[in-house]
Amino acid sequence: MRKDEIMEILQDWNFWKKELDTGRYRPDYIDKCRNFLKTNVIIAIIGVRRSGKSYIMRQLMNKISENTEKKNILMINFEDRRFAEFYSKILDEIYDAYLEFLKPDKNVFVFLDEIHNVPKWEKWVRTMHELGKAKIIISGSSSKLLSGELSSVLTGRHLDVHVIPLSFKEFLQFKNIEVKDKLDTISKRLEIKRALNEYMEFGGFPEVVLGSEKKQLLLTYFDDILTKDIERRYKLKKSDILRSLAKFYLTNTSGTITFNSLKKSLDTTTNTIEKFSSYLEESNILFFVKRFSFKVKEQEKAARKVYAIDVGLSNAVGFKFISNFGRIMENIVAIELKKAESLNPNMGIFYWQNQQQYEVDFVVKEGLKVKKLIQACWDISGYKTKEREIRALTKAGEELKCKNLIVITEDYEAEETINGKKIKFIPLWKWLLDTLFY
Repeated sequence: MRKDEIMEILQDWNFWKKELDTGRYRPDYIDKCRNFLKTNVIIAIIGVRRSGKSYIMRQLMNKISENTEKKNILMINFEDRRFAEFYSKILDEIYDAYLEFLKPDKNVFVFLDEIHNVPKWEKWVRTMHELGKAKIIISGSSSKLLSGELSSVLTGRHLDVHVIPLSFKEFLQFKNIEVKDKLDTISKRLEIKRALNEYMEFGGFPEVVLGSEKKQLLLTYFDDILTKDIERRYKLKKSDILRSLAKFYLTNTSGTITFNSLKKSLDTTTNTIEKFSSYLEESNILFFVKRFSFKVKEQEKAARKVYAIDVGLSNAVGFKFISNFGRIMENIVAIELKKAESLNPNMGIFYWQNQQQYEVDFVVKEGLKVKKLIQACWDISGYKTKEREIRALTKAGEELKCKNLIVITEDYEAEETINGKKIKFIPLWKWLLDTLFY
């Protein structure tokens, strides 16, 4: 490409001569990125397609520009169709054009959006990093493409920031519902609960939250993720099996699965199920939670629970929203714990099940200790339901030596002592605001 053509494209993605839309501020991710920038590492922003990675990069660029000249910040968006052809030297050509036209100082920040489209990108990034030419921030939709390939060439020289669609707290901010303190949770309770109903149906993809054609957008996201992030990359010949598997998982969120059990219904091999499942997890459209065991081999062999990265996506592709509040609530709890896990490297989430088939939805482990046991039960009013949930919770508490026992409900709130064990019942909407006030 000619240098003037390159610069014409770059001007549309940079703050050099104009202001760009930075979207709604997402402080959790920006604060983490800014802390990482203080170290000598490459930052990899990873997350499912359309979760807001590009806007987070713009917000970070905006923050950096408060103390750095704008000419020292370069954004290259490799989703721009005008970069029609990707070849190994394209990064060199773009960077050379930038140096010639902008003449930046030595402290340069380079943002590479959807960088995995470029062949041999990781070698260029490594060279720039090792020569100290720039601070590098990259983004992409595939966990393997970024953290996996970076690890192979940059061991110990990169840190990951995992972005998911909006949490419920972020959802409230996008809906202009301000919750500053506990008094707000009381005075705005009905407003918050109405917002939760919408969140449970349509999820937290930013454009879906702010847009009107919500289901259509979600179905488009589903197709884009499978087409662009999996089928094209792996040149799949069995895309019908991949799509059937993805729909099965999104229809059966919160359920336990084994790869072997799916081969008959999809008329394929266990190896294909396992391979395609890893592709789906790498694309960040879903994730698996393993059964808790102190033995790693037992964890790997046991059935796993599957969750969508966004409940709106599973509602649009899978089951009917109105009849599955329990599964949706459990999935939302799983997503919130997944986010907490990404922020805390010592944390792990599992489910628990014993030989009598008693089950606890979530085991939260930090280091070598089990810190919390959590049941997600939409309607706890029935005697048999409550007895079943409590029995499993107390048995797990005894076995795992954990006293922090929690049941997340639709609206029931209490603290009860049952068989000498204290159990906290908390409504979902309050638990989702838990890190703020409770």
